[in-house]
Amino acid sequence: MTALITTDLVRLDADLGADKGTVVRRLAELVAGAGRATAADSLHGDAMAREAQAPTGLPGGIAIPHCRSAAVTQPSLAFARLAPKVDFGAPDGPADLVFLIAAPAHGDADHLTLLTALARALVRPEFVASLRAAASDEDVVRLVDEVVSPAPAPPAAAAAPAATEPAATAGASATAGDGAGPGAGRKSIVVVSACPTGIAHTYMAADKLTAAGKAAGVDVHVETQGSSGSTPLDPSLIRAADAVIFAVDVGVRDQHRFAGMPLVQSGTKRAINEPDVMLREALAAADDPNARRVSGTAGGGDATAAASSAGGARTASEVRRWLLTGVSYMIPFVAAGGLLIALGFLFGGYKIVTGNPDVEGQSYALSWVLNNTFLNLPTASGIEGLNDGFLGYLGAVFTVLGQAAFGFLVPALAGYIAFAIADRPGIVPGFVVGAVSVTVGAGFLGGLIGGIIAGLAALWISRWKLPTGVRGLQPVVIIPLLATLISSGIMVVLLGRPLAAALTGLGNWLNGLSGSSAILLGIILGLMMCFDLGGPVNKAAYVFATTGLAAGSGAPLVIMATVMAAGMVPPLAMALSTVIRPKLYTPAERDNGKAAWLLGLSFISEGAIPFAAADPLRVIPSMMLGGATTGAIVAAAGVELRAPHGGVFVFFAISNFLVFLLALAIGMVVGAAAVTIAKSIGRTDAEEAPEDAVDLEHAHAPVHAPARAAST
Repeated sequence: MTALITTDLVRLDADLGADKGTVVRRLAELVAGAGRATAADSLHGDAMAREAQAPTGLPGGIAIPHCRSAAVTQPSLAFARLAPKVDFGAPDGPADLVFLIAAPAHGDADHLTLLTALARALVRPEFVASLRAAASDEDVVRLVDEVVSPAPAPPAAAAAPAATEPAATAGASATAGDGAGPGAGRKSIVVVSACPTGIAHTYMAADKLTAAGKAAGVDVHVETQGSSGSTPLDPSLIRAADAVIFAVDVGVRDQHRFAGMPLVQSGTKRAINEPDVMLREALAAADDPNARRVSGTAGGGDATAAASSAGGARTASEVRRWLLTGVSYMIPFVAAGGLLIALGFLFGGYKIVTGNPDVEGQSYALSWVLNNTFLNLPTASGIEGLNDGFLGYLGAVFTVLGQAAFGFLVPALAGYIAFAIADRPGIVPGFVVGAVSVTVGAGFLGGLIGGIIAGLAALWISRWKLPTGVRGLQPVVIIPLLATLISSGIMVVLLGRPLAAALTGLGNWLNGLSGSSAILLGIILGLMMCFDLGGPVNKAAYVFATTGLAAGSGAPLVIMATVMAAGMVPPLAMALSTVIRPKLYTPAERDNGKAAWLLGLSFISEGAIPFAAADPLRVIPSMMLGGATTGAIVAAAGVELRAPHGGVFVFFAISNFLVFLLALAIGMVVGAAAVTIAKSIGRTDAEEAPEDAVDLEHAHAPVHAPARAAST
C-alpha cells in the first residue's frame, strides 16, 4: 500500500502564511506537487469548505484540516510545524502542528482506516510531543508510520495471557474501564460519534470520551459512524446503559435504538474539547427524571418524550431543529434542480420551458426528451429564444432533470421535518403531505406546516400501547397509514381550499393594479415574490407575470422583468449577508450562502429558503424590503423581459440589461443590510460565534447552558 506521508510532504519550522487559508493552500500545493492530487486549488477549496462547517483547530496547538476531494488521487498526509503559529479556531489559541488529511472522494476502507488512526493518535500527548521534538523530515515520517502502520507484536507478546492487558488499551477500543465489563455500582454510558467527513473528528471525539470515562471509572461504549466503517453497539450494551451521548455533527443513523434514554447531545468539537464535562452531564441526566430523552420507539418499548419542564426556550429550540433538519435534506434538491434548470436555459434558450405547439400539453423540453435523441436531434425552425439541434436537446435534458429534482423539494422538506420529530416513522407521512401540499397549491409553507403535523402525528401514534400481537405492525403499517391520513387529510380538507382561493384572489387583485400604478405594482410584486419564496403568494405573482407574455410588448413584459428581478433578490441578499457578517450564520448556512450566489443569478428564489425556514421573522421581512426596492426600480424604468425564467442567463431577452442589473444590485444591498441588522439585534456573542452556531444545530439539551455561559 502506498505510504500516506513522505518527506516531500513535510515542512518543519516553516512560515506558510498568516492565516489558515494560506497554510492549507501551501499544504495542498505539497500534495499536488508530489503527484497525489490533480489540482491544488480543488483540494484547497474542498478542505476550506470542510473548514467552514466547523474549525479544525484542537486544544494543544494542533490543527487537522481534512476533506474528501475528487482531486486527490492517493490518500495523503501533509504536515507542517509552523513558525509562527496560525489560528485554526481552537479555544486555547493558534496551532503550530498542522496535518492536512487528503482523502479521495471514494477512498478504499484500508486507507481510510489508516487516516483515522492518525486522528486518534493526535489525542495522545506523547505523540504530539514527539512531533514537536522531531529533528528532521524523516523523523516525522517515521513517527507517523509507527502510528498508522504499527509493527506487529512479537510472538511472545501475542501468547501472553489476555488477563495481563486491559481490554481497552487499543486506541480504537470502544470501551473504557478496566476491561472487566460493567462492574457492580459502575455507571455505563453509550456514545455515538459522527462528523461530516467521517475521517478525523468522529474518532477523536470517541477516543476523548473513552479516555474521560476510563479516568472517571465509568464504562463508556462508543459507536463511531465514520468513513472506515461502523460496528453497531450491541443491543445489550444499549439496554444496560444509564444514558447516551450523541457527539455528532450530522444525523445519527438508527437513532430509534436509543429511544427513551437520557440524552446529552453536542457537536464532535465539544466532545474533543470538553469530554469530561459531557460525561458528567450524561451521568447527571441519568439521575434526572426530567432530563431530555431520545424520542421515538425501540422494540415496542415506551419512548419518553423530551421533558416539558424546559419551557418555551426548549420548544423553540426543538422547532428550530426540526426545520433545520428538513432544510438540510432539502438543499441538495434545490442545488441540483436549480443548477440543472439554469444549464437548460443556457444551452436550450429561454423558450425551452414554453409549450410546444406541435405536442399538446408538453413543453419543448419534455417533448424533445421523449421524442428525440442525440441521433435524432430536434428542430425548431429558427424560433427566437430557442436553440434546436445538439444544444437544444442538451438543454432539454438538463431542464427535464432539473424540473424532476425540483419536484422533490417540498416533499423532501416536509418528509425530513417529520423525520426530525418522529425519526423513521415520520418519513412516509411527511413525504406524502409534502406532495399533497404541492398538489393543492400550498407550496413551501404547506410543506413546513404539513411536515410538522405529520411528524407530531407519527410520534403520537408511535407511543400507543398496543397488544403484543399487533405491535409488530405499528412501524410498518399503523403509523404510516394513520399519520398519512391525519396530516394529508388536514392539508386537503382544511388548508387546500383557503390557499387556492387566496391564489385566485391575489391574481385578480394584481390584474387590477396594472397601468398607471407601475411603481406601486412593482413594490407589491416585489413583496409577493419575497414573501414565501416559491409558495402560493410567490407563485401568484409569477403566474400573473407569465400569463401576460403572449402580448409580446408593453406592460406585461415590464411585469415579467419586475417579478424576475425581485425574485432574484432573496438568495443574493442572503449570500451577501453571509459574507458581510459570517459569524451570524452557522457553518452550514455559510455553505448555503455560497450556493445562493448562483441560485440567485439563475432566478431560483428557493435558494433563500434555508435561511427563511431557520429564522423567518428576521429573514422574510428583510427580503421583502429588498425585493420591493428592486421591483419599484425595474417597474419605474420600464425594463422589459421576454423570458419567463433564467435570471442573468437570459440577458439577451432583457430590454435594458444594465438598469436591470443596477436595480438587482440595489435591492440585494438593501436586503442584505436589513437582514444583517435584524440578526444583529438582540444576539449574544455566543450566538454569533461559529462554534456555538454548530452547537445550536446539534446540541439542544439545557444541561449545556452552564458551559456556554462560562465560555462566554
